[in-house]
Amino acid sequence: MSVTIDITGLATDGDAFGPNAAERWARVCVVPSPLAELGMALHALSEPGHHPDLRGWATAVSSRLEPCLADRLCEADFLWRTTFSDIFAPFAGIPGGHALPGATLAEELDQLDTLTDEQFVNAALEFTCQLRYDLKEPGPLDDPRLRRRSLELAAARGAVQERFTRRLLTDPPVVRAWFRQLMLDCDEAFFAEAWARVRPQLAADARHRTDLLRRKGLGEALASLSGAISLDEEAGLITVDKLLVGHAATGDGRLVLVPTSLGWPHVMVLHRYGWQPSITYPASGTRAQAPSVEQLTRRMEALAHPVRMRLCRHLARAPHTTSELADAHGMSAPEISRHLTVLRKAGLVSGCRRGRYVQHQLDLSAVARLGSDFIEGVLR
Repeated sequence: MSVTIDITGLATDGDAFGPNAAERWARVCVVPSPLAELGMALHALSEPGHHPDLRGWATAVSSRLEPCLADRLCEADFLWRTTFSDIFAPFAGIPGGHALPGATLAEELDQLDTLTDEQFVNAALEFTCQLRYDLKEPGPLDDPRLRRRSLELAAARGAVQERFTRRLLTDPPVVRAWFRQLMLDCDEAFFAEAWARVRPQLAADARHRTDLLRRKGLGEALASLSGAISLDEEAGLITVDKLLVGHAATGDGRLVLVPTSLGWPHVMVLHRYGWQPSITYPASGTRAQAPSVEQLTRRMEALAHPVRMRLCRHLARAPHTTSELADAHGMSAPEISRHLTVLRKAGLVSGCRRGRYVQHQLDLSAVARLGSDFIEGVLR
């Protein structure tokens, strides 16, 4: 499973490498976004378990929030708790596909005001529609069936969310003004301080990625963002390894890469139909990258077999040869070898030659990280 972005429209001139490489990728832009980072901050406040490194910050901010502001945040928390609403990337919805995130929160809120009511409502109620996000579909403002379905799914999340959804469907301009003021109040209460702290890191990361893009090309620049992102330059296709399926195309617009300091481990791909594609990625130095979904699957499948679990018990205590393991488990050497091969391909066991023999040992660090790797993989 993955999300793909067709970039054949981006690189019409120049070479992949060499003197024209910078021109070729001129429409790939790395730009921090204060509104996107505010969305990340709100997500971290509502789901501190996703962001253990920010738990202290989240606790400190939550403890000093005014009760009125805290209540208003609860009213619309589905915009950032269960999904990352595209409301936080309004530049992508501006027609033409060439807009960039604003330099300030106010600029990006002005961008949000330029979107149509239909765009705003569809993005806000993304969690209720359950439709193909990357295909042209009617929205709840136009489709009575979707309107009813949106209200039903909002009601399943509670009376507060149902009331908010009903207000949004009934009078979008009023809710849009309410949301803008909510973001400004968050900025005053806690985000301006956080943005002042992370903005230099994000700006430095953007400069570094841009320089890498110009010197090494798009493939290396994307690979540096996350191990989950790869480029097939011949096919003109970016693939992001995620537990969902989606597709987008840049056409003759831009591809925007947005660094985040507060968003690790999430790697998000905006691939809404009719919107400009963008990738939000953890900035350098946030945390180590998790293995791919395929590698994570191999590791979990490898450990699901009872024989391999018992082998791991032996190999965790000390290195053993294949013959030693065969004797200990009452199995043949070829049978043991097959199980060791599975564990080795999963990256859980390594071998070291000692004279005539190869000793196998469990990679304790890989096994110890498996729980957090699983969490990072499903949250990515």
